[in-house]
Amino acid sequence: MGQVVAVARSGEHRFSKDVVDEIRLIVGVGVEGDCHGGASIQHLSRIARDPTQPNLRQVHLIHEELFEELRTKGFDIQPGAIGENVTTRGVDLLGLPEATRLRLGETAVVEVTGVRNPCVQLDRYREGLMQAVLERRPDGTLLRKSGVMAIVLESGVVRAGDAVRIELPTGDPHPLRPI
Repeated sequence: MGQVVAVARSGEHRFSKDVVDEIRLIVGVGVEGDCHGGASIQHLSRIARDPTQPNLRQVHLIHEELFEELRTKGFDIQPGAIGENVTTRGVDLLGLPEATRLRLGETAVVEVTGVRNPCVQLDRYREGLMQAVLERRPDGTLLRKSGVMAIVLESGVVRAGDAVRIELPTGDPHPLRPI
């Protein structure tokens, strides 16, 4: 079991989000009051390609352990700074299979849809940050460490200090793909 370290949202399309006391997750929408909430895709670059795509990126989660790793590389990143809604600790987000459900707090449930595909906005925020969140595994595959994306299955309020409980999917696990 892990823990929520911080929650954040922004009503405007900007890279960083504001850390707040709590966020409300809404089924089929995402974070109430966040610019990326909605049934269809809300990320500006993706809207330009196809605005009818389903929104598989309603909630962005990052593990706090990534921030600790980035500090060793000279990047002082705080919760919300690189666009995540939920910062966790003690959960191997990148190691979860697709369709894993995360219970956040008392009632909220999200389903992991894929890994965040890092983009040039990371370098606009801090030069070199995009490369810092990418790593080659021994087998040559690229590991994207900038968090995971999820959809909301059950509504609820999420606060720092809330528990994160993992429910793995049944059947053969499918590794997370970039979305």
